[in-house]
Amino acid sequence: MGLDCRNWDEDAYRNSIVEERESQCRTVFRTAFAPSPNPKPDFIVAASSDGSVASYSISSLQLGFCNDRAQNLLLATPQGSLQGHDGPAYDVKFYGNGKDSLLLSCGDDGRIRGWRWKEISQTEGHIPLQDGHLKPVLDLVNPQHRGPWGSLSPIPENNAIAVDNQGESIFVASGDSCAYGWDVEKSKIKMVFKGHSDYLHCIFARNSANQIITGSEDGTARIWDCRSGKCIQVIDLEEDKKLKEFFPAVSCIALDASESWLACGNGRSLSVWNLPARECISRTSTRASIQDIVFDGNQILAVGGEPLLSRFDMNGVILSQIQCAPQSAFSVSLHPVGVTAVAGYGGLVDVISQFGSHLCTFRC
Repeated sequence: MGLDCRNWDEDAYRNSIVEERESQCRTVFRTAFAPSPNPKPDFIVAASSDGSVASYSISSLQLGFCNDRAQNLLLATPQGSLQGHDGPAYDVKFYGNGKDSLLLSCGDDGRIRGWRWKEISQTEGHIPLQDGHLKPVLDLVNPQHRGPWGSLSPIPENNAIAVDNQGESIFVASGDSCAYGWDVEKSKIKMVFKGHSDYLHCIFARNSANQIITGSEDGTARIWDCRSGKCIQVIDLEEDKKLKEFFPAVSCIALDASESWLACGNGRSLSVWNLPARECISRTSTRASIQDIVFDGNQILAVGGEPLLSRFDMNGVILSQIQCAPQSAFSVSLHPVGVTAVAGYGGLVDVISQFGSHLCTFRC
């Protein structure tokens, strides 16, 4: 039987090819599990390179994608999605608890936006950036710096967010080598943290001590006092300056639950620091660069430039490795029950149970 071409839509065909290629090149930079009264994870939110912030129902994904682990996964349909940024969205975090929490995102456009999670969870379909019926309740933008003859610098991008619920503050790591502390209620900057010599990759709030910790392209992590804005400790991850020339950047940091232990990803190196003692207790080399880490009790989960979720002990010994769908992973998120999400290149997200089995794998 021949093909009837009388109703052929060339434009639709071309658009479908473009959409397929864009989806395969999309990168998920961060995921976050949504707060829920259910002890098991209900929703996962993804921030992607196309500027979108989308939520997915894990139970629905398990039904449709549980047994499909191939690289040609079909696009998953989000429960709801927002065009959060004009440019890539780099991070998502939840501010507050329960249905009253805000979903925060930051991105390449230098903005931090926040939406009521209750409203987003009840929204279906995609909402464009210019749409008026679901406006962000928080819309902050990084300051521009004045140069010679009154010229203004470009708005620096935001690469990561940290949250202090008790202090009603959010902190962002920016591309102008500064971290900014924002008052959520007043929507104003209350502190600027200056001292790094290159742009910031990551930031973490150490709420028990009223401090933040930042990691930078300059090869150092710094601990800052939130009251004064001053740097109180510089952690130089590579004392050997020859090594530092090859792997200078601090790409990711993580704190344990006690906020006494700091893990740092520095190129192909993972180091663990005892903060009260101000000393490094272990440093281990890895086969590929480390791009995100998170503590799971007294162990560390790490992902990076290979399709593996690696589990380390505090001494840097590999305890286990699980194959993952993203060939290069930029995000590892941990739910309190032990479920893990690994996301990265190709728009792929792997959701892994606390027992190491793959609950679902999907493409955003």
